[in-house]
Amino acid sequence: MERKLTIYHLYPDLLDVYADRGNVAVLEKRCAWRGIETRVRTLRAGETPDFADVDIVLLGTGSAQGQKQASGYREMLSQPLKAYVENDGVLLAIGAGYQLLGNFYETETERIDGYGVLDMDTYVSAGRFVGHFAVEAQLDNEKVTLVGFEHHTGRTDIKDYAPLGCVLAGFGNAEDGREGILYKNTIGTYMHGPILPKNPALADFLIQKALTKKYGDATLAMLDDSAAQAARNVILERLK
Repeated sequence: MERKLTIYHLYPDLLDVYADRGNVAVLEKRCAWRGIETRVRTLRAGETPDFADVDIVLLGTGSAQGQKQASGYREMLSQPLKAYVENDGVLLAIGAGYQLLGNFYETETERIDGYGVLDMDTYVSAGRFVGHFAVEAQLDNEKVTLVGFEHHTGRTDIKDYAPLGCVLAGFGNAEDGREGILYKNTIGTYMHGPILPKNPALADFLIQKALTKKYGDATLAMLDDSAAQAARNVILERLK
């Protein structure tokens, strides 16, 4: 059976500080290696969002200015994005994009409104959280160790939502040793750098969820991820 997935990259012109385009490239390549066709669409500043036939959404991170600009389109984006998420759409949001899924990001001088897709709040911290970090995550029935790089001042309160995982080293949400959020098929995280090249299991998790929703069949051929594993091992060794 021929399988096709459409990837929707939101605001790459505003939120692409930490090579989030690399996450798109990983999804494209891992699909191509398995004979799955992909199409990439982008939503740029000022454009009207269209989630028709979208299978995976990526919302990257950016500067405070980029986040503020992206926040300015909340009236246009909030409702269709929330409907997509509640309908089990697959979404990966990183850094500023993760914060924008919530209600607001509050600093000492201003409040940047989020899209209100999820009921969570982010507050500025006194210090900055910087460096490689590791998280133990549960992706369906598989327990995996994810690695990434964080560079943020946000303390995110995810309230009653489940986290993406528990912090093994680093800060994550900076709340109770938890990192990110996992709600339905939506993942929010502070891991960038980008995240998917270092964590192929997470990339495949997104692909599988998208295939299951679209086709009811998420069979994926195994790939050689030894290079990614070697890179992850270097990071994990440094974190000891």
